[in-house]
Amino acid sequence: MIVGVPKEVKDHETRVGLVPSGATALREAGHRVLVETRAGAGSSITDQEYADAGAEILSSAAEVWQKADLVVKVKEPQPSEYPYLRPGLILFTYLHLAPLPELTRKLLDSRVNAVAYETIREPDGSLPLLTPMSEVAGRMAVQVGAQYLEAPNGGRGILLGGVPGVAPANVVIIGGGVVGHQAAKMAVGLGAHVTIIDRNMDRLRQLDDIYSSQVVTLASNSLTIRDTLRLADLVIGAVLIPGASAPKLVRRDMIDRMKKGAVMVDVAIDQGGCFETSHATTHTDPVYVVDGVLHYCVTNMPAAVPHTSTFGLTNATFPYLAQLCGKGLERACEENPALCQGVNTYAGYITYPGVAESQGVGWKELTSVM
Repeated sequence: MIVGVPKEVKDHETRVGLVPSGATALREAGHRVLVETRAGAGSSITDQEYADAGAEILSSAAEVWQKADLVVKVKEPQPSEYPYLRPGLILFTYLHLAPLPELTRKLLDSRVNAVAYETIREPDGSLPLLTPMSEVAGRMAVQVGAQYLEAPNGGRGILLGGVPGVAPANVVIIGGGVVGHQAAKMAVGLGAHVTIIDRNMDRLRQLDDIYSSQVVTLASNSLTIRDTLRLADLVIGAVLIPGASAPKLVRRDMIDRMKKGAVMVDVAIDQGGCFETSHATTHTDPVYVVDGVLHYCVTNMPAAVPHTSTFGLTNATFPYLAQLCGKGLERACEENPALCQGVNTYAGYITYPGVAESQGVGWKELTSVM
């Protein structure tokens, strides 16, 4: 297999899809690794490190895409990369196609076999390639929220942990999964008053056992969310339906009743966001204001800490990449049901139901078109 590692082109995206240790392992297994020059620079990985690991350094993205059998990335292809898509190419990356019908159509028209990190699901229900970036994003959400609560950044001028004699900030986390748990860990550590809202009572019991009296856990419904948001200084949206559009749990009328200068961080924005007022932003222009409330909706939050994120991500992705390279897509999917669930498009068909349902189109079982 010829594996291509292009430099990411999304706004402020400085992660990279493969690290030198992975390149060495692939080379030792008999594969060829092509890395675009400076692909790892944003993650503090030099071309020389890749070369020492046995990779070939190419001068342009076009060369990498054209020569590779499999392209491993971090983020979904951007419009400037669409011309590189071609029949039979295996693309292994985060895709988050549900809110991206244009990209979905490009993948279908070009007959790319696209494997999405975020929908690879193990038999126990875990999402192993989404987990590491959810951990980063959950922890970052509190840091970012604390920053934008500061008055010079447009916030209410609230110190997250307060000080003796002054109450801490009220942090509301909607969703108690990996993102919500990591956000709670950070917020509790900084001394905030933390409320976690989730519809899964067993998950709320787990979080209650973990944090005891340090957090308040509430069963999710529209009235609870509305009442809790009125007192919130920082709201973190941490809702996930794998591969499908996130539900809009926070409506516009709820935001109108919130404190002016409060901050909302929508970590679900990759899947369309869980706030009705959310729209995707970038690290270059990360926030906007609706009804006096700051919204931070950056679709690639972990790119702000690329060194940590790259190594955390590739620790998780590499075993699956090695299977794809060693066995080919079809055999790897036959032998590993988790990988099979990761295939979102194959030979011109949508093969993941969550994507099709979100876009109102049809889909095919992967086994019926392979």
